[in-house]
Amino acid sequence: MGEGIRSDSLLYLTDEQLRQGIEAMYFAYRGFTADPDRILESMAYGRAHHRAIHFINRAPGTTVTNLLAILGVTKQSLNRVLRTLIEDGLVESRVGKSDRRERNLYLTEAGTALEHRLSDAQRARMRSAFRDAGPEAVSGFRQVLESMMDGELRRQYKSLRDSGR
Repeated sequence: MGEGIRSDSLLYLTDEQLRQGIEAMYFAYRGFTADPDRILESMAYGRAHHRAIHFINRAPGTTVTNLLAILGVTKQSLNRVLRTLIEDGLVESRVGKSDRRERNLYLTEAGTALEHRLSDAQRARMRSAFRDAGPEAVSGFRQVLESMMDGELRRQYKSLRDSGR
């Protein structure tokens, strides 16, 4: 948003200031996804593959049902992505130990290596931005993002965040 916005005036943002914030989010997202997109494009993958790899890495052994809930995609869409990742040797699907109908998902060594390539670029960008902005801005940024999440999404986010991985 603008440089000259005082914190006491943030409760009274104009439509123009809100539009600027929306546009800043769009452009920031483009920057945030640019490096992983280049890596994925060379492999004929898209952002759905990246999200699946990311969340399987965050919760090894997660079920397809859990991944569906986190990603908010259709079963058909997720199955297409998982089929490709499994065929390409990046994800392994194992029969559940307590429920044989469940499929637990794990990254293979190659999947873990790809996840590191994708997330290293994003971590470097986030680290630089957070360092430039300072601790108060980082805290405020997180508060804004959490406030934008719907209740169930916030619960899922906090559950992942608090898992400590």
